[in-house]
Amino acid sequence: MLSTLSRLRRLWDTAAAIVKLPLAHLQFDMALAPAEVGATYRNFTRRHPRYRIIGNKTIGAALLDTGQFASGAQYRESIGERNWGGYFARRAQARGYQFARIDRNRYVDDIHAINQSLPERQGRPMGEAYQDRVAHFTDQGNFRYFGVLDRSGKLVAYCELGMYGNFALFSRLLGYRNNDGVMHFMIVEIVSLLISERTVRYAMYDTWFGASEGLRRFKTILGFRPYRVRYALLGVASLCPVT
Repeated sequence: MLSTLSRLRRLWDTAAAIVKLPLAHLQFDMALAPAEVGATYRNFTRRHPRYRIIGNKTIGAALLDTGQFASGAQYRESIGERNWGGYFARRAQARGYQFARIDRNRYVDDIHAINQSLPERQGRPMGEAYQDRVAHFTDQGNFRYFGVLDRSGKLVAYCELGMYGNFALFSRLLGYRNNDGVMHFMIVEIVSLLISERTVRYAMYDTWFGASEGLRRFKTILGFRPYRVRYALLGVASLCPVT
């Protein structure tokens, strides 16, 4: 009985939180990469696998509004308090880590080692896609690839960032688990770069309500918040259907 009441209470709290969520308008631009952008748009707007009355990624998307900051420095200051993202990013820098845009093919073994470093993450086993060593990576046209290197030049974290229109998506984000703040450092640097470039309005880090409590905390201290989202697909009329 108590467990049922507890579940109902959580559902009520979640519903109340959803009503109060800010609304973001995210645009997919087919001109960037027709096949990839079209496929991701369909995935994001299909019916939610569990809650069929809503779109897959329309309620509780974890977003950071880059437009609210005049500069990367202002963003870092906003999360600069002790035990927030900027604090851990400074720790990583102080310990000699460097942020860089990377060619993944220079770090094939390092990437495989990172993928194999933990049997599970956020309470879930690592998927099959992370088990095999990839001998050669092929870059996608609308993606950027970033990493964090230690003092010896070893890759300790990497990110695959998709550019989809007026938002950038953290598509893959992995690193060694330690207390040096390398993951915070990488995300802070990427967001700061997006703010300085002014090419996107939002950075997206998957969803909010499906994340574990620990992952929600991680997103919070880096400046991400849950949003309701409406999606638009640009450039459809001038292009052939995506297959």
